[in-house]
Amino acid sequence: MLRFHGHHYHTVDAKGRLSIPAKFREILKAQYDERLMISFLDGCLTAYPYTEWEKLVNRFLSLPQHNKKVKAFMRGYISAVEECPLDSQGRILLPPVLRERAGIKEKVMILGCLYKIEIWDYATGLPRVEEEMKETSEISEYLGEAFKF
Repeated sequence: MLRFHGHHYHTVDAKGRLSIPAKFREILKAQYDERLMISFLDGCLTAYPYTEWEKLVNRFLSLPQHNKKVKAFMRGYISAVEECPLDSQGRILLPPVLRERAGIKEKVMILGCLYKIEIWDYATGLPRVEEEMKETSEISEYLGEAFKF
């Protein structure tokens, strides 16, 4: 199974359309349909292929729905999701409310994160991702213990 990976830089046009990188579109066409389910989390937009989104929802439904944190996550993340299908030119229309929440103006950084795609405003996302990359050695030690790197 192919997974999303890599960093890509694109621009959002005046109508809010974003071109999805060609290699990501190929994965969507080969393994999924061309719908992305997009919401806001942790400073960026997260985009899941529909099938991956359904897996996430099913795991979420197994949680205690009366729990205060589960309800808050439902209201903040799940309720904000928008279905964004690819058009014939491989673009998605990013809803204005999601662009606003993520601070996306024009230039974006698109990250492949295995089973999901992250869409960051370039000006705010690049420094954050670069800072997190500095922690890679420490994180790899943790992962090495957990996964026997």
